[in-house]
Amino acid sequence: MIVYNRKGRNVQDKNADKDKKRLKEYKGIKIITIPTINKKGIDALLYSFFASIRALFGKYDVLHYHAEGSCAMLWIPHLFKKKIVVTIHGLDWQRSKWGGFATKYIKFGEKLAVKYADEIIVLSKGVQKYFKDMYSRDTIFIPNGVNRPTIREANLIKEKWNLEKDSYILFLARIVPEKGLHYLIEAFKQIDTDKKLVIAGGASHTNDYLEKIKKMVSTDNRIIMTGFVQGQELEELYSNCYLYCLPSDVEGMPLSLLEAMSYGCNCLVSDIEENTQVIGEYANTFKKSNVEDLSKVLYNMLNAEKRKKEEISNYVLDKYNWEEITIKTIKLYNGGVNI
Repeated sequence: MIVYNRKGRNVQDKNADKDKKRLKEYKGIKIITIPTINKKGIDALLYSFFASIRALFGKYDVLHYHAEGSCAMLWIPHLFKKKIVVTIHGLDWQRSKWGGFATKYIKFGEKLAVKYADEIIVLSKGVQKYFKDMYSRDTIFIPNGVNRPTIREANLIKEKWNLEKDSYILFLARIVPEKGLHYLIEAFKQIDTDKKLVIAGGASHTNDYLEKIKKMVSTDNRIIMTGFVQGQELEELYSNCYLYCLPSDVEGMPLSLLEAMSYGCNCLVSDIEENTQVIGEYANTFKKSNVEDLSKVLYNMLNAEKRKKEEISNYVLDKYNWEEITIKTIKLYNGGVNI
């Protein structure tokens, strides 16, 4: 298997991107880094174009595209009669960070995926219904998976941010409007608690929104912004939070929610289908975009008995098992049906 990697994403990924550039292979998977320009609306376009051209020279049995924007270049391998599989992570044109041209471009990619892809994988039943209703196009539901995590004590996070076990609420996601962080900050400010709110993540072409968030948190010293985190710091944040909150308006299939549940975190999420489909009966919900309801449910969770970590982690690790998901994907590559 060969994976194409986009070079030069955004500020918080700089160090990780340098590592990716040096890394040529990972666990038997060859990595090819494709250059692009780090500019909103252009980087993905150029990357998918150059990657599609480069892929024509490889003797690949299947080309697998991820996300709707990249699918705008599907016509290139289609001309050369390549087998194409697409994964739609979510309806990206719904994300508020995109302007008029970018939104139209992403929808164009969506339409080319419908027209030219041999198979389309979706990560939620809602998106599957959308493609059936909008295009009469059948898709295959294959969710993301999650690995059994390493549980860590609060060492690095105590040194850097003075965080103890069960002393904080965790928001861990990109700082973009559709993740709903502004709702969480407003709701948290209404609650009298000695718990802290930890905001972990970096912006993604949304500097104006990031500045808005910084102004909101500047008036409450209980709120900590860590910036982009990875490795042991990330593991410690999941391992020791009192609860994890994802107040998003739009999602594909939230990997951070899967990860949080794999650690056994008590979770509070907005009641959009993409979240509720993941959590089953093992997390709490609030009404999407509703600050008052979020504040109420958050307060109740801070003052109620927590769910058992083992029940949460066992549920998500069993339901979203990577081995089963990999088998389904390989069957799809090989032309399997009824998976």
